Order: sequence, then C-alpha cells, then structure tokens
Amino acid sequence: MKTNTTATFIIAISVIIAAAIIGGAYKTRGQKVKKVSVTGMAEHHFTSDLIVWNASFSQRSMDIKTAYAALKEDERLIREYLRKNGIKENEIIFSSVNTMEDIEYYFDKGRNNRIFNGYILSQNIKVESMELEKVERISREITELLDKGIQLQSYEPQYYYTKLADLKINLLAEATQDGKLRAETIAKNSGSKIGKLLNSNMGIFQITGQYTNEDYSWGGTFNTSSKNKTASITVKMEFELR
Repeated sequence: MKTNTTATFIIAISVIIAAAIIGGAYKTRGQKVKKVSVTGMAEHHFTSDLIVWNASFSQRSMDIKTAYAALKEDERLIREYLRKNGIKENEIIFSSVNTMEDIEYYFDKGRNNRIFNGYILSQNIKVESMELEKVERISREITELLDKGIQLQSYEPQYYYTKLADLKINLLAEATQDGKLRAETIAKNSGSKIGKLLNSNMGIFQITGQYTNEDYSWGGTFNTSSKNKTASITVKMEFELR
C-alpha cells in the first residue's frame, strides 16, 4: 500500500513539473525578442596610384602591304616618342593590327553596286603607369606625333587604385564600429543595453569622384574618370536589446 502511494506521488510531481516546463516554453515562445536595427557607414578620400591611357592610330591604302608598312612605322615613332618622354617599355602595350575593307555600297539602275575604297588598318595602344603626372602630360601633348602625320586619337586617362582590397577591409571595420556605436546610443537613450549581434549584412561598396555630383548606384559605382576619389561602404546590423 505504501509502495502504491509513493508511486502515485512521484507520478503527480512529474506531471506538475512537465506542465510547468511546457507552460514556460509557451510563455517564452510568445515573448518577442527586443532588438534594434542600424546602418553603419564609413567613407575614405584617396588619390589614385595607377593611370591607364588609351589611344588608337590608323593608316589607309589601296594596297594592304603599303598600309601595314605605314602602320608599323607609326608604331615605331609612337614607341620612340613615349620612351623619350620617360615611359618604360613594360608600361607600353600595343594591340594586334585590325584590318577593315572600306567599301561603299550604292543602288543604281535597279542594281546593287559597290566601290572598294581601300584598306583601313588600325592599332590600339595602352600605357599603364604609376607616374600619373607624366602620363597626363603626354596624353595632352601629342602635337609632336600629329606633326609627323600620325593619325592618333587620344582618349581620356582612367584612374585606378592598386590597394583597393585593403581599403575595402578597413572601411568594413570602420562601418561595423559605426553601426555598433549607433546601436549603443539608441539603446542608452531608451534605457537598455545592446546584447548579442543577431544579424549583419554588408551593403554596396561605392567609389565616386571626389566632390562631384555623381549618383550612388544600387549595383555599386566604380569611378575611373577622377584621380581623386571617395570610397564608401555600409553595413546593416541587428542587435538584441536587454
């Protein structure tokens, strides 16, 4: 009889404990975790350390061999000009020769006709250097080449930064610290403290021209036309409040 009473008592206690656990679980489940969402941001002004200048030149002739020989002479003169102005050989890249037939089409007396006006041969040249001012000057002062009859078309230089990966990591760290500080400020003014980080997502990495009206892009802007640039990044963060 005593044994049955003890067993019944144990079962009753177990039921009470289980009910308490289940009840607590439902209570906890019903409670929403208090949290705060912030966006941290960091930006850095910097100057490009690599310049890329592109140009193209061409020759035309009824005879393809004559056009090719003239084009190769232009290449020699351009290379000589660049080296004379301090550009190193390993900074100069000439493309392969592009060949095109100049054909004029016209319709006359019910027939399609064509006139062959000769061959046009062209080449592109690229200069990549870390001596920005030197290449900028050369890209502007090509009169010497034009005076020699070289049909050279010069394009605006493009500017890049070789330490971009390191800059991005540093900005990411700064944006994260900025986000945490914002969350702490919000929590303090609401009588709370921030707890663990619940979620974090990196925003778009943007590079725009310094002091320009260049718009940000959802896909990320990568400016190459300005020597002086501004890099920025955002980080979206969500903290628990306690």
